Amino acid sequence: MPLPDTLFCAQQIHIPPELPDILKQFTKAAIRTQPADVLQWSAGYFSALSRGDPLPVKDRIEMPMATQKTDTGLTQGLLKVLHKQCGHKQYVELADLEQKWKNLCLPVEKFRAVLQLDPCEHNMEWMKFLALGCSMLGGSLTSAMKHLCEILTADPEGGPARIPFETFCYVYRYLSELDAEIPVADTEVYLASLKDSVESRKNGMIGISDFFVLRSKM
Repeated sequence: MPLPDTLFCAQQIHIPPELPDILKQFTKAAIRTQPADVLQWSAGYFSALSRGDPLPVKDRIEMPMATQKTDTGLTQGLLKVLHKQCGHKQYVELADLEQKWKNLCLPVEKFRAVLQLDPCEHNMEWMKFLALGCSMLGGSLTSAMKHLCEILTADPEGGPARIPFETFCYVYRYLSELDAEIPVADTEVYLASLKDSVESRKNGMIGISDFFVLRSKM
């Protein structure tokens, strides 16, 4: 015979005082991030929360949201999440990075495709992985640099998206070296042309308008 249902009164049920806020923040994070696999993402969310690590949460909803059924799933917003989780390190362990990638419900095949652009064994410089991820979003080298600026900038959304010119040069040289069709001399001439305008402001920063317009005229 089935056991009778046990009835409890309100006084007998203890609700941890922090539980409502945890669930509220979790729900808001899920809505902002729109994970393709809620259970997979939730496991990564609460694992990061328990360790005090940066959460796998987007700053805002991206519309339209790419899905694994129709696209690779990789977006600028998801790359920014990975940067928040890994950007404090110069080098990242690929096993840990792959798990964070999975927690964002991105296909492992895409992760391996990124690594094939510059194969390595156990560790990789984070800035290089981020650069490769930006290049995988599609478009030209200039488009990749635009994504990079929007991810790395401390400017508010809709602002000039400035980053240190030194960082820009490092990433631009790295990506151009991976493209056999771009002569080294052309890369250096281009960066030199940008340097003049950057130095005139004396702040060492470069924004999207500094190179996106220049590149489109070339």
